[in-house]
Order: sequence, then C-alpha cells, then structure tokens
Amino acid sequence: MADVRRQWGALRKLPSGRYQASYMDPLGARQTAPHTFEDADAARIWLANMRKIVESGEWSPHMADQTPLTFGDYAAQWLDGRTLKPRTRDHYAKLLDSRILPTFRRDPLKAITPSRVRDWHDKQGGDTPTMRAHAYALLRTILNSAVAEERIAANPCRIRGAGAVRRAKQIRPATLGELEQITHAMPDRLRVMVMLAAWCALRFGELAELRRSDIDLAAGIVRIRRGVTWVKGEPIVGTPKSAAGVRDVAIPPHLIPVLERHLDEHTAGGAKALLFPAADGRNYSASALDYHWRRAREAAGRPDLRFHDTRHTGAVLAASTGATLAELMARLGHSSPSMAMRYQHAAADRDKVIAAALSGLAGAE
Repeated sequence: MADVRRQWGALRKLPSGRYQASYMDPLGARQTAPHTFEDADAARIWLANMRKIVESGEWSPHMADQTPLTFGDYAAQWLDGRTLKPRTRDHYAKLLDSRILPTFRRDPLKAITPSRVRDWHDKQGGDTPTMRAHAYALLRTILNSAVAEERIAANPCRIRGAGAVRRAKQIRPATLGELEQITHAMPDRLRVMVMLAAWCALRFGELAELRRSDIDLAAGIVRIRRGVTWVKGEPIVGTPKSAAGVRDVAIPPHLIPVLERHLDEHTAGGAKALLFPAADGRNYSASALDYHWRRAREAAGRPDLRFHDTRHTGAVLAASTGATLAELMARLGHSSPSMAMRYQHAAADRDKVIAAALSGLAGAE
C-alpha cells in the first residue's frame, strides 16, 4: 500500500486501487475520512475542505463525532485495505452484502452493542450454519480492527463459539473398493484426477492447475506450486491456499505407470500443458466435474461422497501407514499456528516411505 505524504494530510492508495485520506487535527490526533475515494483528486478535495475548516478556526475536538463513522463506510474501507486472494475477497463481499450490511450499514461504529449483535445473530437462523458462522467471524474480525485502530473501545461480538463451523455430518471416507468403482466410472481423461485426489490427498484447485512440468515421474514427485479458483465464472490462478500448500508430494509407485499413460494420451506437449484441460483449453472447473462425479459416486453406492471427501480419504489412507501427525500435515499442505513447529520435522524422505506403503495397501487389496 502506497502512503503519499503531502504538505498537509496524507493519501494512502489501498490494494483495491481506492484512496484513503487522513490529516492531523490541531490536537495532534490523526483523523481519517469516513469513506475511501475512487481517485486521488477526490481525496485531495476532501483534504482541502478539511484544511479550510481547521485554518478558519471552526474545527473543534467534537467535530469527528459530528459525522460518526458508520459500519458500512468502515467495512468498505476495511475490505479495500486488505490484501486478499480474489476468491476470499469475493466471499467477504458477498457475506457483507447479504448478511451483515442490511443490518449494520448505517449504524455508527460506536453504536453497535453486544445486545444488537446478539439480536442480529439470532435472526440469522440455523438453516445455513456455515454461512452464519462465517458472517459472524467476519463481523468480529472487522470490529477487532476497529478496536485496534481505537475507533471503538471494545468489540461487541461476544457470543462464545459463534464463529466456529460445526461439521453437519461425519465424513465417511471411501473404501478402496468404492474408490476403484468410482475411478472406473469416470471418463478416462479424469480417472487420474480421482486417483491423485485420493492417493496424494490433493485439493481440486491444485489438481485443476497441474501442468506437465509439475509431474516428475523419475523422482516420483508431484509439485504443488499453484492452485486455481473460480470467481464469478472466471478461473483465477494463484498460489496455493496457504504457505504450507507449496509442497512436493511423493506419488505412490503404483500410480506412476497410470500417470505416464495419462501424460501420453490426454496431455498436450509442452511444459505448461494442463493435465486436465477443459474443452476450451482452460482450467477444468468444479461445475464441469460435478456431472461426471455424481454419476460415478452413484455407481459406487456412495451418493453422499463429495469430491473433496476423496482428500479426506487420502488422509485416512496415509494415516493407516503409520505416518505421524507432522508428516500428514506436510503431505496434505495444512497449516495452523499450533502445527507450525511440527512441520519442520516432516522429512521429504519419510514422505517417500509413506507413498511406498500406500502402494502396498493397493497391492494387498
């Protein structure tokens, strides 16, 4: 974020491209505009007007409270000022527009009380618990920023556990037999996608962005360096979900010949060729996969199984080989503060042992 200091006041260009303006009042406190500006000229006009008020002697310590900052303005400013992945930004914007702003848009920040938050939360209903929890967590995060910036004295979001997502149902991983049935029911060009999802526990966004150069058959490694998400129908390629998502995953040896055949028969030449291209040559989408996946899981008698659950299947299979928690977290590309130190002990050589043991399971079946 660029911070452009001027003779009086300051302009800050936010990651969104909009501008934030602020100035030092006569008492030495920084005052920030209650909203952001589309361009620098608009922000300068606001600063010029505020300077006239200060120089005329009309400014008073209570002036900042005369036009209190509303939650809607602060939320827009908060979102503009965050460096977020496109899908996360889109998710936050949708939560704000659909669940939070209809209630709090015009409320001054200082007027939002714990009882008002609780009333809003109660009215969210329990039919969409995940979205309800996400909305509460976002509201709490925004108001935490307001506390840190000393715009409010305390965060009114005080409902214990309201931001936690409770799993609606227990995931039942696919058995090896079910996995085999699902794989054979998929189109030939997508079978390897299912195998990598299960045996290497890869995310769909990682799979859909795999390219020929990411597969090292000689070393038995698939390199995860990128992922793709879809925002408003457009594929956005970026880094994996977290820093731990950048990883090398050892391929179970029994998949090597299958991958080799896939590269020969279904992957174009060139290092950047996608392993699983859509008909138009772009990244394969989850919606395109869904048609085939639904038919395949029905054939295996598992209508409850989501594609993402194959990753859970992969974690269970890897755990059954005796892999430690640290090794599992490293293989899956998970990250959390409590696990950060354990990642350092996950050795790449041990991952190859896990992969070999996975092939042992396949052979036994």
